[in-house]
Amino acid sequence: MRKVDPEKYEAKKRQILDAAVTCFAKSGFHKTTTAEICAEAQMSPGNLFHYFKTKNAIIEAIVERDRHETAEFHEKAGQAEDLFEEICKLMEERLIKVAEPIYRQIGIEILAEAMRNPAIGRLAARCDAEANAALIDLLKKAAARGQIDASLDMNKLVTWIAAMIDGAFGRAALDPHFDPIDQGPALREILTRLLKPTVKR
Repeated sequence: MRKVDPEKYEAKKRQILDAAVTCFAKSGFHKTTTAEICAEAQMSPGNLFHYFKTKNAIIEAIVERDRHETAEFHEKAGQAEDLFEEICKLMEERLIKVAEPIYRQIGIEILAEAMRNPAIGRLAARCDAEANAALIDLLKKAAARGQIDASLDMNKLVTWIAAMIDGAFGRAALDPHFDPIDQGPALREILTRLLKPTVKR
């Protein structure tokens, strides 16, 4: 039996996921065929199914990849000295993602699929819960250091921070004049007024 090279195996999976993201963003999850993904990834169906047994497995892997990247960002942010700055950077990074047409479309596709597909819905909900818990932890640490207002209800706060970012996806999809990156300073000002203990609200 031939030994599998872990690096090459993971590289192939990334190749397939990148191809699938491109196809899904263009045609949606349900209209995209595995043949189209194979063509974009430049591999045979047999080769693709060696890595992902179903199209649903590919969708799940895309959600998991975003979950992993978000978790890494939170972990790195938690090691910084100025946690308020890291919270702002996290939100600005999300706006940068919203500005990318492919990422924006995939985000909307995943939200729609989560409402139709219970398995994707459970996975998306778990990813969302983990991201919110990590952000709450970051906010509590910032409050303990006096970097944000400790009197805030962190759970409700995170709900509305998440709602702002979710709303940015919808705004970018509906309003052709909405520039997420251009909105970065405005978002930082909102966060400053909302979080900082030295700013009267």
